Amino acid sequence: MDQPLSPDPVADPKAYQDHLLGLLGEEDPASVQEVTPDAWRALVEEAGELAGQRPEPAEWSVLECLGHALDAEIVASARLRWILAHDEPPLLGYDQDLWVDRLRHGTDHPELLLSTHAALRAANLALWARTTDEERARLGMHAERGPESVDLIFRLTAGHDRFPLAQARRALDVVRASP
Repeated sequence: MDQPLSPDPVADPKAYQDHLLGLLGEEDPASVQEVTPDAWRALVEEAGELAGQRPEPAEWSVLECLGHALDAEIVASARLRWILAHDEPPLLGYDQDLWVDRLRHGTDHPELLLSTHAALRAANLALWARTTDEERARLGMHAERGPESVDLIFRLTAGHDRFPLAQARRALDVVRASP
């Protein structure tokens, strides 16, 4: 399934949230998140030596897309824990392009990205499973999007899972088709 470009999360935060929630649809967010690490592993294995190759100079490679997915998991991990442990904590935004470039995800070892993402995801799913409905309603104050609950962040994470995976798939298809 070809996915449209994402709205800018800073310029149009509501459209960005709606986009991610639309990618999730009515599916159970925990079920979507459970299968994502295996989907990443399969795609990286399929890409092989092409995983680090960008389709275009300004577009991310498979590895960079995976690095971004890991960054998003790290941020979601922290946000969930801050909200559960603190009363309405501030939640910082981040520039995904700066993180991918400055953390040099294009040169990361694929297994390190995969295993770190899978471990964080398992921890976050376990955390979700032990939260109550009352805890899931707790809020943090996102710097760009305003109030966000544990429940909303968990659903946004599931919707977000689909975007970099599709982006990585497109990158691999382009790289394979290049002469």
